[in-house]
Amino acid sequence: MTTKDNPLWSPVIAGLSPYVPGEQPKVADLIKLNTNENPYPPSPRALEAIREATASGLRLYPDPDSSALKTAIAENYGVSPAEVFVGNGSDEVLAHAFFGLLQHPQPILFPDITYSFYPVYCDLYGIQRTLVPLDESFRIRINDYLRPNGGIVLPNPNAPTGCALPLPEIRRLLEANRGSVVIVDEAYVDFGTESAVGLVREFPQLLVIHTLSKSRSFAGLRVGYAIGNPSLIEALIRVKDCFNSYPIDRLALVGAVAAIRDTAYFESTCAKVIATRERLVPELEKLGFEVLPSGANFVFARHPQHEGAALQAKLRERKIIVRHFNKPRIDRFLRITIGTEDECRALVDALREIVG
Repeated sequence: MTTKDNPLWSPVIAGLSPYVPGEQPKVADLIKLNTNENPYPPSPRALEAIREATASGLRLYPDPDSSALKTAIAENYGVSPAEVFVGNGSDEVLAHAFFGLLQHPQPILFPDITYSFYPVYCDLYGIQRTLVPLDESFRIRINDYLRPNGGIVLPNPNAPTGCALPLPEIRRLLEANRGSVVIVDEAYVDFGTESAVGLVREFPQLLVIHTLSKSRSFAGLRVGYAIGNPSLIEALIRVKDCFNSYPIDRLALVGAVAAIRDTAYFESTCAKVIATRERLVPELEKLGFEVLPSGANFVFARHPQHEGAALQAKLRERKIIVRHFNKPRIDRFLRITIGTEDECRALVDALREIVG
């Protein structure tokens, strides 16, 4: 009997194909460019706040409402705390949004090449979906989403392509979809893409989701949040409180508040990542790579003479790991996280050996 035949499982579990995260290697001295982590440490203010919080209070439950963090986020974006929801990373926020806002008779829409957690949530919650193909340049076409639907989920910038939509296109999508929820997943928005947060009061069906994992260097603490109309936020709170009333622990709360408020450090590290990306792209192009336009902290690139999987393997032999997706249309591409200047220089040197 295989595990899929286990009679103790709920029927839905046997049919699930769980999300597969990027490798977190145990090998020392690897240059890790595969999971879009920030190459720079968190804000010093955030680290100090966490150190102080370890001294006392951990025997007590954290604030179930995460009031201080909601206030910090609200002040940062010029919204009210009632328009903010927080969770354990943006993945948990997305999960609550799929469950609480996207279970409707009509299928939801999202790109055919995108964040691979979206179909996992659909399978978990029994949500019908229609995959909308990217165009030949691997971009989202808003015209393809101007049709009846049970909701829309768009990452901006998209992942794994890195291609971004300008804000007027997001507005056009919202104007044409006033009767269904539109989720804009902005995990990578801080690396050069314009956020849709400023549209939430104009469009009550809009929910914008962010994470502290990328631009705030807090992937290890798992903090994410959503900004939207209070009626949408209330739905997420209802789901959360039926699942886990204390989602954010005390250390994550104080660290996240300090990170949100340390604007200067945040802007400095984002600028460094953007500058490194803009230097890396022409270096890759000199080696013959086609690199898609990126508004994220990674690039998506392919070489006309080399298979993506083979390039990934050869880079690993040189102790550099990048992400490869064995999926239709993108199996020749590598997704390369923007590391430090030294890491990206080592990457280019290795690729020069491989493809030169």
